Amino acid sequence: MQPSQDPDRLSTKPDSDESELTFEQILETVERSLQELKERHAQIEHDQPLQKELEARSQTVRSQLRQSKSSSLKLELRKIETQLEELEFNLESRLFSWAGFKEVFWQAVRFGGLGIVVGWSLAFYTLRHPTPSPKSSTPQTLTP
Repeated sequence: MQPSQDPDRLSTKPDSDESELTFEQILETVERSLQELKERHAQIEHDQPLQKELEARSQTVRSQLRQSKSSSLKLELRKIETQLEELEFNLESRLFSWAGFKEVFWQAVRFGGLGIVVGWSLAFYTLRHPTPSPKSSTPQTLTP
């Protein structure tokens, strides 16, 4: 006796292929994000010591510049400050991605807006249908 083939079982095959493709695409996206994060981490590890080194060099050049007004020192100081600005820009701009802020922003708008709508709805409902306050009954005294 051969097992009968269920037509519903056959129709689920294309769905599983689609979900596998979707899973593969998601996995590739995660792998790319992980690779970008690793590259970003390596960039930060490289740039932070360089930034400290340039700041120290800038301080020494400034102290030398106070002692002697050499044009070569001024040029070197400008060059160091330009490099420092570029490093700071790279460190700051790569740390904060606008895509991440965009997602957080829209979640805040969605849930904050939902909270406001629910709050106002409850306020209007309670204004239209106030609940009567319980009447205080006077305590009965027992007479002997």
